[in-house]
Amino acid sequence: MSSNPIIYWFRQDLRLSDLPGLAAAAATGRPILPVYVLDDHSPSDWQPGAASRWWLHHSLDSLAAQLCSHGGRLTLLRGDPATIIPDLARQIGASDVFCSMQYEPWARRVENQLSTSLNDSDAQLTPFKGALLWNPSSIRNLSGQPYKVFTPFWRACRSTGDPTPPTGSINSFRWHEASLRSEPLASWNLLPAKPDWAAHWHQHWQPGEHGAMLRLQQFLAESLSGYGDGRDFPDRQSTSRLSAHLHFGEISPNRVYHAMAEHKAIDPSADSDTDKFLSELGWREFSYHLLHHFPDIPEREFKQGFAKFPWSGNAQQYSAWKSGMTGYPIVDAGMRELYATGTMHNRVRMIVASFLCKHLLIDWRAGQRWFWDTLVDADLASNSCSWQWVAGSGADASPYFRIFNPVTQARKFDAKGAYIRRWVPELAELPDRYIHEPWTAPQNVLSGCGVQLDRDYPNPIVDHRSAREGALAAYAEVRGQ
Repeated sequence: MSSNPIIYWFRQDLRLSDLPGLAAAAATGRPILPVYVLDDHSPSDWQPGAASRWWLHHSLDSLAAQLCSHGGRLTLLRGDPATIIPDLARQIGASDVFCSMQYEPWARRVENQLSTSLNDSDAQLTPFKGALLWNPSSIRNLSGQPYKVFTPFWRACRSTGDPTPPTGSINSFRWHEASLRSEPLASWNLLPAKPDWAAHWHQHWQPGEHGAMLRLQQFLAESLSGYGDGRDFPDRQSTSRLSAHLHFGEISPNRVYHAMAEHKAIDPSADSDTDKFLSELGWREFSYHLLHHFPDIPEREFKQGFAKFPWSGNAQQYSAWKSGMTGYPIVDAGMRELYATGTMHNRVRMIVASFLCKHLLIDWRAGQRWFWDTLVDADLASNSCSWQWVAGSGADASPYFRIFNPVTQARKFDAKGAYIRRWVPELAELPDRYIHEPWTAPQNVLSGCGVQLDRDYPNPIVDHRSAREGALAAYAEVRGQ
């Protein structure tokens, strides 16, 4: 049996517990070198956005501290993993590189290139599961084809039985002790500066494995009950807020899945809430299933009939949408929450995405790009598939003719305007009856609340009825083609 060191290559699996590849490395008893490579060679269009870079910095800082507490050291390097890791293997005499699988198209290419390079040095790459509940290639319909509709996909997943239970903590590690060059994390300039627009984000987030576990425990204790209905109301603390932790691999989906199952066993009254949350995990799995089988889904319409959709590309309206100045308070509240915190409530994400695509007729890819840059949980699979779902061009998509009325949505899910008042404070004094459509308020009401439209807050940049008719006409044009 080899006694050569093992390189453990951290990717989007920034944790120590329930990490199959790291557990397998520890079980060999051989010295382990933990390495993270900031990949400068993945496609430039999909380099981490600004919000993701903020999270990555703090997650790596947390991981390094965890390793230090176990007597280890995280080696940080920057460049092309397919070049850097083989060089490192030769330098320390490593015969194996262990890692977790990733499913982005370029990630698989890197694995193939790295495997070939290592083989030339008599070393080998071994990828392990750890990012998903099920391997995307293992779930097929009766014809042996990938699923394109969520419900039968999720039914097929559940029919295979529960995913693997999470493993316990690793009791001991043997680390590779040679002193190696490691780049200072600060030198990567992942954090914003001048201005530091994330200065207050630690009020909202605690990146790292410890923060992920706390977030899961808090969700189970405080928010899971009533989740099925409460998740649609943005003024309530009813969502899990686990998506960024899952994306960066600070907690495994297996641990989350089984925590839900255990909670359900203890409290059978939570059945419907638990099942609803698990279906959200299922949507994440479905998104990766689609990305795996249809790797161009971030760039091209899944339904090719939408390839000639007449998008408008109005730069001024796009700018108003990004800055939360559309004149529709629920839309603007969501966009401002996004900029202020790096996240947005899921119901509001659907409203603002529908508004961009169907009121403004702006290409879904423009919205996807903005979310990629501003969301701490920006995830290629979920972001792409969700935007295509809203636009009507995706798998199992919302019909294009389903056009959210932002006023109706706001009245239904933020009836008292609490969410709007928090994020659009210039409207905070308006009565409930006008908070969702301030342009309908009498002038004396506006004046009494210190609001002058087009000075303090804009009039709507589009009329809902006219925009809806324009969207339906554009849809009819595509169908006619």
